[in-house]
Amino acid sequence: MTEVTTIGLDIAKHVFHAYGADGAGRAMFSRRLTRGKLLAFFAAQPRGLVALEACGGGHY
Repeated sequence: MTEVTTIGLDIAKHVFHAYGADGAGRAMFSRRLTRGKLLAFFAAQPRGLVALEACGGGHY
């Protein structure tokens, strides 16, 4: 079984989108998460790299 090594997180105010990929870059999952479930989601994931979106308005 292939394990998720990288999670991309599209951040927002209330609903987040997490995308998982294995070591070869193949998509493993795509999930919509509410703010209240985000911490529990990451606590259940194996150790790996987390990449956050960056945009011009991210500092506001």
